[in-house]
Amino acid sequence: MPQTEFTAGKTTCPYCGVGCGVKVSLADGKPVVAGDEDHPANYGKLCLKGQSLAETLSLDDRLLYPIVDGVQTKWSQALDTVAYKFSRTIEEYGPESVAFYVSGQLLTEDYYVVNKFVKGFLGTGNIDTNSRLCMASSVAGHKRAFGTDTVPGCYEDLELTDLVILVGSNLAWCHPVLFQRIDAAREANPQLKIINLDPRRTATADMANVHLQLNPDSDTALYGGLLKYLAESNQGDPKYLDSCTGLDESLNAVSDLGIAEVSRLTGLDKAEIENFYKEFAATNKVVSVYSQGVNQSAGGTDKVNAITNCHLYTGRIGKPGCGPFSITGQPNAMGGREVGGLANMLACHMELAEPDHRSIVQSFWDSPAIANKPGLTAVDLFDAVHAGKIRALWVMATNPLVSMPDADFVKDALKRCDFVVQSEVVNNNDTGEFAHVQLPAHAWGEKDGTVTNSERCISRQKKFRKAPGETRADWWAVAEVAKRLGYTESFAYNTPADIFAEYAELSGKENHGSRDFDISAYADIDNQTYEDLSPFYWPARKSEAVPVKPVRMFADGKFFTDDTHGRFIPSTAITSCVKTSSTELYFNTGRSRDQWHTMTRTGSSATLANHTAEPYIEIHAIDAEAHKLQSADIVSVSNRNGDFDARVVVTDRVAAGSVFSPMHWCAPFASAGRINTVTNRVTDPISRQPALKHSKVAIKKREFCCYGFIVSKEDVAVEHLDYFARARCEGGWRAEFALTNCDDPASLPGKLLRPTRCETLTLQDQSTGRYSYLTFKDAMLTAAIIIDSVPVAAARSWLAGFLTVPQKSNERHRLLAGLKPPDTQDHGMLVCSCMMVGESAIQEAVLNGCCTVNSVGDVTAAGTNCGSCRGDIAALIKQRQNVGQAV
Repeated sequence: MPQTEFTAGKTTCPYCGVGCGVKVSLADGKPVVAGDEDHPANYGKLCLKGQSLAETLSLDDRLLYPIVDGVQTKWSQALDTVAYKFSRTIEEYGPESVAFYVSGQLLTEDYYVVNKFVKGFLGTGNIDTNSRLCMASSVAGHKRAFGTDTVPGCYEDLELTDLVILVGSNLAWCHPVLFQRIDAAREANPQLKIINLDPRRTATADMANVHLQLNPDSDTALYGGLLKYLAESNQGDPKYLDSCTGLDESLNAVSDLGIAEVSRLTGLDKAEIENFYKEFAATNKVVSVYSQGVNQSAGGTDKVNAITNCHLYTGRIGKPGCGPFSITGQPNAMGGREVGGLANMLACHMELAEPDHRSIVQSFWDSPAIANKPGLTAVDLFDAVHAGKIRALWVMATNPLVSMPDADFVKDALKRCDFVVQSEVVNNNDTGEFAHVQLPAHAWGEKDGTVTNSERCISRQKKFRKAPGETRADWWAVAEVAKRLGYTESFAYNTPADIFAEYAELSGKENHGSRDFDISAYADIDNQTYEDLSPFYWPARKSEAVPVKPVRMFADGKFFTDDTHGRFIPSTAITSCVKTSSTELYFNTGRSRDQWHTMTRTGSSATLANHTAEPYIEIHAIDAEAHKLQSADIVSVSNRNGDFDARVVVTDRVAAGSVFSPMHWCAPFASAGRINTVTNRVTDPISRQPALKHSKVAIKKREFCCYGFIVSKEDVAVEHLDYFARARCEGGWRAEFALTNCDDPASLPGKLLRPTRCETLTLQDQSTGRYSYLTFKDAMLTAAIIIDSVPVAAARSWLAGFLTVPQKSNERHRLLAGLKPPDTQDHGMLVCSCMMVGESAIQEAVLNGCCTVNSVGDVTAAGTNCGSCRGDIAALIKQRQNVGQAV
């Protein structure tokens, strides 16, 4: 394995949009990750994903060298090929025949260079980003209401408020550091209340004061009814009513949304709705935090504006503890918005459709031709690839075969494409199978640049390891292709600081306060100042002091529209998905607590796999009974788009008629776990963001003759399995599997494992069909396989743990029989991954009198670190209390 060198220092977490600061220290030459106490986003806190970052630095499966048509080659040849193919395609078919699909994983400097290259030098707007899938509706809603894509508030508002409304946001799992800040503020201020609006009962709902389990896609109706209620209750703020237009039209749009009608549309009781409306009206400090449940909808932009309308009407915006607050999903989704990474935008929040903005940017770039119309957005872009209109495509830092809706359609599109380039960090993601050229990119720890978090804080993401192999920065690869096309002078960057300085200078061009985004204070930044750059907030104008604390926007009632007025936007309540059959189920998607996107990074961490190691589908007991399903069954989930397989979890967390699955699993980790094969390409007509949250599916139990579980120090040859889900575990690998034909279980170990000289123990029960296979070397378990005619009931955690714990010879037969050694505790389902506390320990604490999350933490330490499990602990407490009451 190639050698790497690490150094200590500070950087920024590469996961969600919270933008946590990270400290990297060294122990025996290896990196140790901790939270940065000085960073204003997290003040030293990290969620488990952040804490486990050091586990993701392995070079296993890294793409370390350029590959052209499956053959390792030199960078010069790979870049020559890319430049030739793109130039020939443009010559023959025009600039609209090429496209780039990029990612919120890119650093701002990468984003800026590729946006400049595509829009200013190739002359097409065909560059879009996977951030289109998570926050485009928020961008569109902001622009309609404020005139520009401006997040008004800051994280401090979550602590200063008296009411936090979490709309379509599982903050406790997806942004746990922010949820900790809210929970700590509630402990300090008992008046602070949390209301969670979500069709699913999540860990966030378990921690909320009130959970309103509304129907999918009914947020617009609920907030539209709230606007009507506020108007009828004379709750308007004169200052903002005078500084905004469109109120009459907006009130007319909600004229039919009385409480009875809102109840019909949302499925909530009238009393629940009225109490919610009264709480909003009576509370001066209100923050509405929204995320993917709002954005990922065919009516997502209207949802955003329905929320914004209520805050504008009451003046609850731009003030401490107030405002609509979009929380982004990716580490640099905001940076991508700032540099024009979306197909309809230019750099520095300028608009591609605005001639004056195009003139400013083209003049500054001195570019030969600038795109004169918005390009194709994500779904439309892949439609064009499929139709043969786009013939050359460059995919950067994303895996669209897993993350895009109707993923099999995307797969077919890439098969048809004449030329596909992929810039990536791993060898084995799904999209790479169809790339003609693969370019090895820097990963976290090697990247050097900036990111922007959800509160407009720009932070440095610094390198702390020597780049392995021949990996290069994404901006460098794009600049080298640009040079080959004759644009050497315009892309003569030597360092990321050069790019940042140019970008900062552009932000101030012909601005004078007319545009929100301005970081021209750094237009003259040098390499050392850039290296030492502390987190700062925009706007940071050249003539003003750089803000070290966030500036709340719109407190003065002035906006970035032509007339400086804000806009009330008429927002229509819609239903984007109607079931046509009683056997269909609403399909909702989201995230698992300890995984991230398509597992390129988190899949390499054994710690993160402890929580959930297999694709699963949550289903209500009523639907499970109707489909004759039980927990641990494997089902096929399908519609006309495609299908995927998942393990059944029967639960009351979803409403009857609905199911839920997280989106992470990809080909390296599951045989058929790509859940976006069943999501639709339906998009919001304004933002063009797909309605990933809301499809219709049918489910059917998959029949297998046997089921198995395996732990092994070596990876498993999963190609021999009809169904599998594998994951890292401490000391090796673990996998769930199933077979449609298992006449001879004893032949399976030879297919799954490499031959080794080990002591082998086997046990086969002809009456039940159970077969156990164990191998040992020097008292250490090297592999264990258990096969049964029903889903294997063995406890996974302790069995996998034996890969790193020596076993006494007289205890090996207990393992063979599936029995744990006498001194081994079965912790049950793991709840707190930070402290390795299982369900059984928490239940015991509750039985012994612990009745709050904090008291359970005092006894077990569960929930005392990253806090993302606190909702799960609350649910276990409630469950135990309900059992006690029933008895």
